[in-house]
Amino acid sequence: MQTAAQVLVALVALIHTYFLVLEMFLWDTPRGRKAFSTTEEFSAQSATLAANQGLYNGFMAAGLVWSLIAADPVGYQAAVFFLSCLIVAGVYGAATVSRKILYVQAAPAALALAVVLAAG
Repeated sequence: MQTAAQVLVALVALIHTYFLVLEMFLWDTPRGRKAFSTTEEFSAQSATLAANQGLYNGFMAAGLVWSLIAADPVGYQAAVFFLSCLIVAGVYGAATVSRKILYVQAAPAALALAVVLAAG
């Protein structure tokens, strides 16, 4: 069970690293606009905000990586904390921006959290 928890935490960290790349570096490109369903005009106007959001996603990914390499109880506590933050942010994003966020952010984090708690 511990291995499954670590794999899921690593997967969530990779997802948020991908979000970092999309938001910080690809936001104002066709790929970024397609991923977030934005127009050229909107992506140009909001690039700085998106980069800031990407940085936050990078911090979330870094926290999850830290949880994988830190000894317990710190590693376990960090995983629970960062996954919980991602679930709350995902639910809020789904309620305020797009229901899609519930599936691409909150659901993977919730699954990982459930397995982390079961393994703990």
